[in-house]
Amino acid sequence: MKLELSGIVIIVGAYGSGKTEVAINLAVHMNAKGTTVRLADLDLVNPYFRTREARHALSRLGIDVVLPPAKYMQADLPILTPEVAGMLRNPSGLTLLDVGGDDVGATVLAALADPLKGKAVQVLQVINPNRPYTDTVSGCLRIREEIEAKAKMVITGIVGNANLMEETTEQDILAGYEFSKHVADAGNVPLVFITTPTELLTRLDKKDIHCPVLALKRQLVPPWKRAETLGPSE
Repeated sequence: MKLELSGIVIIVGAYGSGKTEVAINLAVHMNAKGTTVRLADLDLVNPYFRTREARHALSRLGIDVVLPPAKYMQADLPILTPEVAGMLRNPSGLTLLDVGGDDVGATVLAALADPLKGKAVQVLQVINPNRPYTDTVSGCLRIREEIEAKAKMVITGIVGNANLMEETTEQDILAGYEFSKHVADAGNVPLVFITTPTELLTRLDKKDIHCPVLALKRQLVPPWKRAETLGPSE
């Protein structure tokens, strides 16, 4: 199944869900399909694992990355630039917003009520069943409620990211898919796509997976590791 997204798409999720890796790789995937992509980094929670850490690799691929001013690049402040407001008022292709984890990061979305007014917006919650607090359906639904309350927006879809980094297996991905389906069904929203490490993509048995699969190339790695080279995975 093909993964096709357009318009304004907001990526949210609990701290440690892997939502930033998802946002980066989704941007690369859609860019490779010929879609114009703009990606705004609105993560105010985590000072290291942010979209901005991959900005040079993304820019080389022709993806427009909207960041805070350079002097505020490492600040944990609610910096909403005119450029962000402008890209929301006049979206084209795929406009992605990478928003910080949990309800704390989601508060920034409430400040975007004006530029988002009247716009069709998809808000996708990334869930990782291998992380604390999102290892149960009820936990995922609680995180959803917290995000929606702070963001003043409604989650419209689920993204399953059963990621154990280098230890991820095909069985982890399949189990994560089943779990993500349960969360989506319980929340009465679609399972938009799941993810898998690139190296598992060709080995994964997809006959029982009834949603698109996005291959991930890790970008947000510790200083002693090297990020994978971004580019088309298919």
